[in-house]
Amino acid sequence: MTDTGYVFNPFAPGYTDDPYPFYAELRALEPVHANPLGFWVLGRHADVTELLRSRQSVEDRNVGPSPLRDLAEAAAAQTQTGNRPMSMLDRDPPDHTRLRKLVTKAFTKRAIDALEPLVVDLVDAALDRIEASIATTGSADLIEELAYPLPFTVICEMLGMPDTDHARLRDLAATLVRSLEPVTDVEVFKQIAAADREINDRIAAVIEAKRGRPGEDLLTALIQAEDDGDKLTDEELVAQVVLLYVAGHETTVNLIANGTLALLRHPDQFALLAANPELDTNAIEELLRYDSPVQSTRRITLEPYAVGGREIPAGSFVLAILASANRDEEFWGPDAGELKLDRPNAKAQVSFGGGPHHCLGASLARLEGRVAITRLIRRFPTLALAAEVTWNGRQNLRGPATLPITSPPDSVPSAP
Repeated sequence: MTDTGYVFNPFAPGYTDDPYPFYAELRALEPVHANPLGFWVLGRHADVTELLRSRQSVEDRNVGPSPLRDLAEAAAAQTQTGNRPMSMLDRDPPDHTRLRKLVTKAFTKRAIDALEPLVVDLVDAALDRIEASIATTGSADLIEELAYPLPFTVICEMLGMPDTDHARLRDLAATLVRSLEPVTDVEVFKQIAAADREINDRIAAVIEAKRGRPGEDLLTALIQAEDDGDKLTDEELVAQVVLLYVAGHETTVNLIANGTLALLRHPDQFALLAANPELDTNAIEELLRYDSPVQSTRRITLEPYAVGGREIPAGSFVLAILASANRDEEFWGPDAGELKLDRPNAKAQVSFGGGPHHCLGASLARLEGRVAITRLIRRFPTLALAAEVTWNGRQNLRGPATLPITSPPDSVPSAP
C-alpha cells in the first residue's frame, strides 16, 4: 500500500466488465501509482504518451526483483519452455528496429489499401449470415458471425495460409492470446506453451513450403524482404507471423465488438453515423478512444524515470493504461467520458500505442473496423441488443465474449 492508502487493483470484482470507474479513481487519487506488488501504473494521457515515446525497454529480462516477477517466474519455470525468438513486440533496438524495418517492407499502405474489396466481400457475407439468423431465430451473435471470423480470415488470406490450417490456427491463437494477460497459473502457462509449440511448428512448415512455391501473399513477401542483404531468419519469420495472429487478430475483434456496442448504447451517435458517411474515418478514431481494444501496454525502465513529480526506479515494470489515457479529462475535457463521433481531436487516442512500438497493423485494423461497423449499421438501421452482453473476462484485451444483436423483421432488407 502506498502512503496515500490507495491501491490500483485490476483483480477487483467488476473490473473486467467495466474498468473505467477504476481508471477514473486512478487518475484522481494517484495517477503515477506504485503498486505493492512491485509495478508502477500510469493513467494520464500526458504521462502515458511521454512513456510510449521514450526509449524504455519492452524486454522483460530487464525487470528488477519484485513480488510480481517472482510469481511469474515461479509459474513459468514449471513449463520448461526454454528460450525462443521473440516478435518485434518484445524486442528493443537494435533488434526491434531491424525486424520492424524488414516487416514494414511487406506491410505497406498500398498492400493494406488493396485489401478493401476482400474486406467488403467478407463483411457482406457475414451480414447475410446475420440477416438469416435474425430471420430464423430472432437474433445473431456479432462476435461469432462477424467480429471474430473477419480479421482471422483476412490475416489467413494475406499470409496465404492453407485453408486446411484455418480452424486449428484459430484454436491455437485463442489460447496464445492469454499470454498477453497477467498469468501466474501453472496450468495456464502449460496450455500457452503447448499452443505456442504447435503453432510455431505449423507456421514453420508453411514457410518451408512457401520457399519452394512462392505466392502473391504477405508470407512470401516477408520471406523475400531484404535490407542491405539482411533477411528474416526462419525463426524470426515464425515469431512475426504468430504476432499477427495473436495480437493483430484479437485487437480487431475488440474494435468491431466494442465499437458496435458503444453505438448501440448511444442511439444518437448511431443515427449520426448512419446518416453521415463523411464521419466514417473520424468515427473509428473516436470508437477506438472511447473503448480501447487494448487496455494497456508496458515498459521497463532502463534508468530512473521522472514522471508526474515522482521518480520510478530503474528496472521497474510500468503499466501504461491506454484506456485511461483515452478518457483523461485533463486532455479531452469534461466530456471525456462521452461518445462523440465528430470529436475533432479523436485521432490523439493512444489505443495503438505510440513511439517506436506503435502498432504496425493499425491501418489494417482501422480498415476492417470502418468497413464492418459502417456497413453493419447501414444495413440494419434499427439494430439493437437482443440480450445482455457477456464479457471475455480479460484485463488487457477486453471485449465482449458474446454480443447478441437483433433487428425488427420489417427493417431487415433483402440482400442485394
